Amino acid sequence: MTMKKIVIVGASSGLGMRIATDFARMGWRVGIAARREDRLKEIKDLYPGRIEYLAIDVAAPDAVERFYKLIELIDGMDYLLYSAGCGWLNPQLDEAKEESTVDTNVLGFTRIVSAAYRYFRDTANVTAGHICAITSVAGTKGIGLAASYSASKRYQWTYLQALDQLAHSEQVNVRITDIRPGFVDTPLLDGNRNYPMEMSIDYAAPRIEKAMLRGKRIAVVDARWAVVTALWRMVPDPLWRRIRLLVPEK
Repeated sequence: MTMKKIVIVGASSGLGMRIATDFARMGWRVGIAARREDRLKEIKDLYPGRIEYLAIDVAAPDAVERFYKLIELIDGMDYLLYSAGCGWLNPQLDEAKEESTVDTNVLGFTRIVSAAYRYFRDTANVTAGHICAITSVAGTKGIGLAASYSASKRYQWTYLQALDQLAHSEQVNVRITDIRPGFVDTPLLDGNRNYPMEMSIDYAAPRIEKAMLRGKRIAVVDARWAVVTALWRMVPDPLWRRIRLLVPEK
């Protein structure tokens, strides 16, 4: 049986790190990337025969070149998981925070995901390649407390939908999975605040992995958030703008 190979971008902590070690335990060949090389080395040391790493800043001009190099380090790629993310509660619209969010969640996302699509298109695999991205339920509506974050997640939703249509049109053998979790207790959240329906990494990671392996087009994690976002979509814009926004309590 051929060993499966996955590249995870944004694997130095949180969900990306957990999923990387889970796949390594399952016998997969895993390529991991993030900006922090020291953290990547620590993860590789857990499974030195299964994991390779390369420091990649998705907002840097050389991101795609280094991404392809990481694919070479594990001798190919069956799955991409884009797990890199950036965002804050930022009602002040701090310029640096807004731009950093867009750099990672829009520019960096586009660089890596489009590069993965080109890789699968050009290698013409017999078995389907698979592009997976952890987006967020925040893409459902524009959230005033996190304007750039919610807008960037909507962008990711639309980009993945467009790639799915493009793959069908071009007959590229690749699947697209958009994974939309609610609040997960990762470094992305302020650990000093209490978020509604917050999930642990231990709870969320297996559900994300199941969605990836089943090849679901869209997976909301979890069922509670599926209901909540369905209700959000039903709220008319004039009513949505009147909803009072509350910063989670510390």
